Amino acid sequence: MNQTDVINLISNKLKLIRIEYDYTQDKMAEILGISKKTLVQIEKGRNPASWTVTVAASALFRESEILTSVLGADPLEVIETLAHEKIDSPKDKTMGGKVWWKEVKVIGKFRLQQNVISQHYRILDDLDFRWYSSFNGEEALQKINELSKDKKGD
Repeated sequence: MNQTDVINLISNKLKLIRIEYDYTQDKMAEILGISKKTLVQIEKGRNPASWTVTVAASALFRESEILTSVLGADPLEVIETLAHEKIDSPKDKTMGGKVWWKEVKVIGKFRLQQNVISQHYRILDDLDFRWYSSFNGEEALQKINELSKDKKGD
């Protein structure tokens, strides 16, 4: 999944997100900081949303069931991983990957998971805190090996 994929996914679901939140086009456009005309063009599939609108929608509607279902994870995690190419520091507590994630590798207190929809990888510790995210599987495998070696003394 890349930036264009996410833009297209969110552009195609923007109307459903608006309906999910029971907003008019005027209200939705105001929330996203765009004109109603621009929103109508996106909703009708004539133009995709910009990256900025995509990021805004992901942040402002991160609890949306529609967004979660098309991205398979917290929308902001996907956006942040794409924007920075990876996340490489202990971060948020997660739900542990019960629904959208498959286990790839477990070493000690760390587990590498891959999202079944977006295909990005993350490393969680035994308390379900996210330590790393990336779309690069080789880097993720290298990182879990590094983390498991670094934390053996804990």
